[in-house]
Amino acid sequence: MNDSSPVPRAAERLAVAAPPPSLLELFIAFATIALCGFGGVLAWSRRMMVEERGWMTPEQFNETYALCSMLPGGNILNFSVIFGSRFRGVPGALVAIAGLLGPPMLLIMIIGTIYAHYGDAPALRRMLTGIASAAAGLMMATVAKMARPLFASRRSMAAPVVAIATFAAIGIVHWPLPLVLAAIIPISIGVAWVRL
Repeated sequence: MNDSSPVPRAAERLAVAAPPPSLLELFIAFATIALCGFGGVLAWSRRMMVEERGWMTPEQFNETYALCSMLPGGNILNFSVIFGSRFRGVPGALVAIAGLLGPPMLLIMIIGTIYAHYGDAPALRRMLTGIASAAAGLMMATVAKMARPLFASRRSMAAPVVAIATFAAIGIVHWPLPLVLAAIIPISIGVAWVRL
């Protein structure tokens, strides 16, 4: 394929404009994600990595997060290890984990102490209900942003079909997650393999 081809090369598709983060930037980014991520950190991690810092493209984020979802353990913890090690090796992974877990752990210890004393207060219960609603809305908005690259690709309609089928099987029909994944992962890999 020559350079004048309208189809970008794989290396160009995966290029990210921003310079790689330093160890301090990794710590601050993951601490910010964790401290702002009430109700889940998927939205904040995507916003930080893709929209604000430009360290990843939307496609790279989707692919990395999909891998993290398939690995044992917490998705964002897996993401911090993969992301930190991608740019700064083992020190990067350790710093990203420290940023992700350190500041929120201190905050949760303080909040837990307060909740132990005032957890039965009706005002606090109403406040937590409001936070849960906001977290659900934030999650739906992030899922819509993550799905946009899948539906924007004109090369194949297989990705949206697989995404919709997975949602229907788990969210509507309520089939067991392991069963759905055992079927959908080989199908996804096969479709991607054929497209290459």
